[in-house]
Amino acid sequence: MATFPLAPGSTIGVLGGGQLGRMLAMAAARLGFDVVVLTPEADSGAGRVATRTLVAGYDDEKALRALAKVADVVTFEFENVPAGVVEALERLGAAVAPGAKALAVSQDRVEEKRFLNACRAPTVDFAAIDSAADIAAGLDRLGAPALLKTRREGYDGKGQTWVESHADAIAAFARIGGVPAILEARAEFARELSVIAARGRDGAVATYPLGENHHENGILRRTRAPAVVSPNVHEQAEAIAARILTGLDYVGVAGVELFEFDDGRLLVNEIAPRVHNSGHWTLDGCEVDQFEQHIRAIAGWPLGPAHALAQVDMENLIGADIDRWPALIGEADARLWLYGKSETREGRKMGHINRLRPLKRG
Repeated sequence: MATFPLAPGSTIGVLGGGQLGRMLAMAAARLGFDVVVLTPEADSGAGRVATRTLVAGYDDEKALRALAKVADVVTFEFENVPAGVVEALERLGAAVAPGAKALAVSQDRVEEKRFLNACRAPTVDFAAIDSAADIAAGLDRLGAPALLKTRREGYDGKGQTWVESHADAIAAFARIGGVPAILEARAEFARELSVIAARGRDGAVATYPLGENHHENGILRRTRAPAVVSPNVHEQAEAIAARILTGLDYVGVAGVELFEFDDGRLLVNEIAPRVHNSGHWTLDGCEVDQFEQHIRAIAGWPLGPAHALAQVDMENLIGADIDRWPALIGEADARLWLYGKSETREGRKMGHINRLRPLKRG
């Protein structure tokens, strides 16, 4: 079993080979760590910058044993890794951060809402849905229209649909595949914000300035940070993030998506137990970005400063947007990040660009 803090030269395991794993591996390497990636993909973006890649399914017993043997700590880049995999690694003697509790909570939207409410992180009202018949009862309480989402999986707008009325219940349940779901009351919010926060092994919490998010077709298109918010909103967000991370006994970086209402009230939309797309602005806008912060936390190092050094407009490059790279790389105040994906597909995140401006004071 590893002892913390980890010394440079230690090995960090990453479950997942996508762009978040890639940027985690790059941050870890800069701090002197070796990285082993476990991914089903033979040619992954993360694997091409890691020390070693184990190509296997996440539940492959041989691969998990190999990872547990070489890694001093294991983390993950996306929340749909089966919680049982984390438990298996822990049984094999591996240290895993964040832990299985964070995964289990975030993988089930009903359990996530219940956890959030229990730790005084307010959410929209909701109802658990197991059948089309449950939708009608949910609409009676929540009103229509209401948002129906699968309880598990689903991302970038997938696995969800609006239920317009009682007459739409059966069709709506079919549209999401007839699987267990959550029905959420409609939220007439003014804008979506997110806060990226980290918690160290010593319980210390560091919170980045809030970002303002804009989506297109269910996919995050832009984040502007630091967002212009009132002191009250900033304090609410910091308190909510701290309560969530403490309630999960969390170690690492997490993203918390928030709805801001006209009266300044905040509700939590969802949590992501990992580094987060809306935190990519920190790569060029902060002294210590979210990826280095995550590595610091899981390695037992002190958390770094989380204040902003610049105003950043982060734009995701989705699908054919990647073809704009010759023009983008020529922008003097922009920093281009490409994810090394060999195939361009519609709706696929291929990279992002951070456009920097002087930080607004006051």
